[in-house]
Order: sequence, then structure tokens, then C-alpha cells
Amino acid sequence: MCAGAASGGATVIAASLRNRTAVAHRLARHGYGSEARPLAVIASGERWPDGSLRPALEDHLGAGAVLDALRALAPGLPLTPEATAAATLWAATEDPVAALHGCDSGRELYEYGYPRDVEVAAELDASTAVPVLVDGAFQEAP
Repeated sequence: MCAGAASGGATVIAASLRNRTAVAHRLARHGYGSEARPLAVIASGERWPDGSLRPALEDHLGAGAVLDALRALAPGLPLTPEATAAATLWAATEDPVAALHGCDSGRELYEYGYPRDVEVAAELDASTAVPVLVDGAFQEAP
């Protein structure tokens, strides 16, 4: 999906809970979300073994966290109903860390012996890196 978007001329940025504020600042600085620079925030999800889409709570929370941070920087930012729902999910989740530990993906990582992966994924604003897809690889934005 990322490669397809980039080949169509879109700027592709990797965002998560760990860099949500840094990403929101970059988007706001570059005018994304305006009429002139439309923005799509995509909660990537996963695939079931049969190839069908498996929505992932952690991805919806991550998308909502980025949108919530962007909305704080750009009050009045017009959001689609889907974007509003993601931002509302983030804002309404009282304990996102507990949600990540308790969701299907979090429980699976514990089961497979990777509890630290859940802890790292749940770190809010732990990174200021803003990875941008350039020539098929993510590089930190200047």
C-alpha cells in the first residue's frame, strides 16, 4: 500500500504512538489537511492467515492519536467521519497502554514471548523521528 501511494505522488509517512506529535508537527508545518494538501491517515491493520483483512485496535488507536495531535495543532481541521471516529476512539480510551496489552495483537505478542514489543509500541511520543518513504525505503525526514 505504501509503495503504491508513493508511486502515485503521495508523501508517505510512518506514524505510531511513539512519534505521533512529531508527525503531527510535520504535517501541520507542511499544510497537510488543508484543501491544497489533502491528507489520508490509514490504520494499516493486518491479514488473517487466509489473506482477509484483520482490523487491528492498535492501528486504529495510532491513527486516532496522530489525528488528535494534528487537531490540537490545527483547530478547525476538517475531518471525515472516519477520521473523527479514529480521533474520538483515541480520546475516549482511558488507558491506551492497557488497551494495547489487552487487545488481540498484544496478547499474541505476549503468547509468542515478545512482551517488550508491546511495551515499546505503547510508549507515547518516545521518538521525534518522522520516517518518510523515499525510493522504496523509509528515511528520517529532514
